Amino acid sequence: MTCAKIGNWPTLAVVGFLAGAGAANASPGHGEDANIGQTGDISHIDREIEVELGEMYFDPDDFEIEKGETVKFVLTNVGRVVHEFAIATDDMHDAHANEMRAMMKGGMMTTRRLDHDKMRSQGMMHTDANARLLEPGEATELVWTFSGDAEDILIACNVPGHRAGGMEASIVFTGDHS
Repeated sequence: MTCAKIGNWPTLAVVGFLAGAGAANASPGHGEDANIGQTGDISHIDREIEVELGEMYFDPDDFEIEKGETVKFVLTNVGRVVHEFAIATDDMHDAHANEMRAMMKGGMMTTRRLDHDKMRSQGMMHTDANARLLEPGEATELVWTFSGDAEDILIACNVPGHRAGGMEASIVFTGDHS
């Protein structure tokens, strides 16, 4: 086998990949960030909002939220292509968009479907607390508590080309939730 002639190359490749995967998960595009909030407690939901994801739109496309409010977003992809619903700051969206481009380039997703086996093998399962990635016709939920101090949070789809095509929604904070 040719790998035996290379010495410890397979081991180094695995170590290098795992180090890269760890760095990717530590990036500002992933998971919870105290600045934007945290996963909400499903036993303490203040409000439920149904959201449709379609070709380059969210419906509704703006959200009035109180700081500290826990919202259950019921998400349905009514479009013909893969869409994402991600809560983040501009910088977080930019970082995550780079990862989404890598997923597309690596064949982990196409415009119409997700390849979960490839995503799993590359350590990019897209299980971030603040985002959901949906295939056409798929529905899911995201429960989020807006407890952070960031004021510049928005919702966007970071599938390559979608945010640039206008697929983002504003969040306006209307006060503090009591």
